[in-house]
Amino acid sequence: MNLYLGIDFGTTGARSTIIDSQGTIHCETEYTFADPQQTELPSVWQNALSAVIEQIPPTIRNQVRAIALDGTSSTVMLCDTDGIPVCEPILYNDARGAAVTETLRAIAPDNHTVLSATSSLAKLLWFCRGGAPVPAPSIVEGGHRGTAPTVFLHQADWLAFLLHGKLGISDYHNALKLGFDVDTLCYPNWLIQGIASAATPKLPQVVAPGTPVGEVRDEVRSRFGFPRDCTVCAGTTDSIAAFLASRVNSPGEAVTSLGSTLAVKLLSHTRVDDSRYGIYSHKLGDLWLVGGASNTGGAVLRNFFTDVELANYSTKINPEQESLLDYYPLLKNGDRFPINDPNLAPRLEPRPADSVEFLHGLLESIARIEARGYQLLQELGATPLTKVYTAGGGAKNAVWSAIRKRYLKVPVVTPVQTAAAYGTALLAMRSAMDLGLED
Repeated sequence: MNLYLGIDFGTTGARSTIIDSQGTIHCETEYTFADPQQTELPSVWQNALSAVIEQIPPTIRNQVRAIALDGTSSTVMLCDTDGIPVCEPILYNDARGAAVTETLRAIAPDNHTVLSATSSLAKLLWFCRGGAPVPAPSIVEGGHRGTAPTVFLHQADWLAFLLHGKLGISDYHNALKLGFDVDTLCYPNWLIQGIASAATPKLPQVVAPGTPVGEVRDEVRSRFGFPRDCTVCAGTTDSIAAFLASRVNSPGEAVTSLGSTLAVKLLSHTRVDDSRYGIYSHKLGDLWLVGGASNTGGAVLRNFFTDVELANYSTKINPEQESLLDYYPLLKNGDRFPINDPNLAPRLEPRPADSVEFLHGLLESIARIEARGYQLLQELGATPLTKVYTAGGGAKNAVWSAIRKRYLKVPVVTPVQTAAAYGTALLAMRSAMDLGLED
């Protein structure tokens, strides 16, 4: 039997899913980061990658024909020419790029997707201005102090490199916020000229998500028992992987990922890009995946409640009754969508003494942010919203779903599959089928 492995890297850990050519799941594994403060360390990612693979039974690993990975969008890093990280990566929601706003605006066209403090290009410019700290020699297992910071990569790019050994390959989902032009399938002249410098890290070669990059390295195959012809494919971002898992294919349908953060993706005939609101479009076949990602979401809820409290208090909320509390739930200053402002302050007051009332206000406020996001997409020309599928941990909260349905005014449902790892497994499977490797 031919099997296909998808590996998802999120904000709390890594997960894997293995499917067959019918989409049936044969195995799922998970590794949770032990220390939430170390999620930016490549050594932690490397350990997680090994852990989720090692948990897969050898009899299943030796039938895997293709592998794909996803990572958090705009989580970026610098490596030397051996692929060794030379400093700590910058995470997806890190807004230090605000320090290079003037430089960014001087380079990029007006209203471009990269005009955000958290974009990959903003982080690259921050690196180029000497922002990268001197690394510790042990930044990865068995690593050494890097040489010059010559290669710029996204999280998924580097993780895939650990498997196939070809440094400097990315996909156009991850590279969108770097400025890669998905219409012409190349880096635009304004980008190449704008960052031209002897000290500028090399940009990754960009291919379509799912493109076969190379067979697993010999040492990887020997360690884990993958077949000799097991191929590693170009990956995608975690939120797009969750969209792929839903198998949505009708324009007007959308997927909201309610994980640590909130991400919305609407399948549209029309492309919409508007940096004023943090809205951007990914290419998906002949259609466009229009959306944005907010820093609000489950991480804010977990800052105030345990999982048990969230479950218990939710049952005491009447989802048809509107909360009068008007919050903008964030853990720290800054949001990306539907308000693109790195200095936006959290609004979490007044806080009532009743925890149920407080949770109600938080859930309702996040629902309002989601609804405003979809409203903006349609105001700017995206295909009208007809249905919303929900992925992520928030999909399990029936009360929250009912609150969201009241604001969205369309059906809110949970797809059969919601895991991003399932979406990347589908990406690997479709890649193998395109190569004629299916059963």
